[in-house]
Amino acid sequence: MERVRQHRLGIVYTTIAFFAWGVLPFYWKALQEVPAVEILAHRILWSFVFIFLVLAIRKRIKPRELLKNTRSRNSLIVTSLLIGLNWLTYVYAVNSDRIVEASMGYYINPLFSVFLGIVILKERLNLVQLSAFVLACTGVLYLTFEYGRFPWIAVLLAGAFGLYGLFKKTSNLESLPSLLIETMFLAPIALGIIIYQALITKGALFNSSPKIDLLLIFAGVATTLPLYWFAQGAKRIPLSSVGFLQYIAPTLMLFIGVFLYHETFTLAHVISFGFIWIALIMYSLTLMKTSRSSGGITKVERGAS
Repeated sequence: MERVRQHRLGIVYTTIAFFAWGVLPFYWKALQEVPAVEILAHRILWSFVFIFLVLAIRKRIKPRELLKNTRSRNSLIVTSLLIGLNWLTYVYAVNSDRIVEASMGYYINPLFSVFLGIVILKERLNLVQLSAFVLACTGVLYLTFEYGRFPWIAVLLAGAFGLYGLFKKTSNLESLPSLLIETMFLAPIALGIIIYQALITKGALFNSSPKIDLLLIFAGVATTLPLYWFAQGAKRIPLSSVGFLQYIAPTLMLFIGVFLYHETFTLAHVISFGFIWIALIMYSLTLMKTSRSSGGITKVERGAS
């Protein structure tokens, strides 16, 4: 009974996390008048503050343990840059009316991770997985040639987060403590941007409206709470369940972009996304089969959106 309860709890946690990531465009759209770089600076700074407070309350702040190891320290420097790039690209995509392209990035992310596994970790693909990867690439290339514009936001989001996940996997560090160090590395730069904006260009904080002030300050909560929910859920359910649930976020983003913000979604998009969706179905089926055969529950790290 306890195992069943934990599984249900894991499904709830993971679903809430992906739903939160899926509706985050609403949050960043509410800050559309603020430059993307300034939003990123606040997101980093307030994430650091929020995570620090959470870990302080839980008495789990041990940065020296993560920093004293040279390999861990170097890995965290790289992941801090990658997560910063991912966050900046995502906010820019939302506030430049390219949510559809951002959703594509998170659809192809699992398949890009497969590619990294082949190239970096020397993992081997079966025929179905290889076919799925080729189909996804075909979808991206089709959109590039038919629509006349390379979907750089989608590729950059998938690339930055795919590499972030790779470093997380190889470093085997806990999610929140490592995210604390990552935001700590970026916090001085973020604070410098905020101060510069306040002195030179009259930054948004305390110069716009109480609503904007609260949204900027709570950007850290909006960033880290879904990560916490995901971490709690992913350790309780099989990787196959995580694999299926992860498509909640880009699907919600796609619907929001097309139906609420009326972004362009042409026949070229339909065909391109069709290739990617078929690839993801194939990938998910092999993921489910692998998870069942291993019979284990796999922990997954995430820090995107």
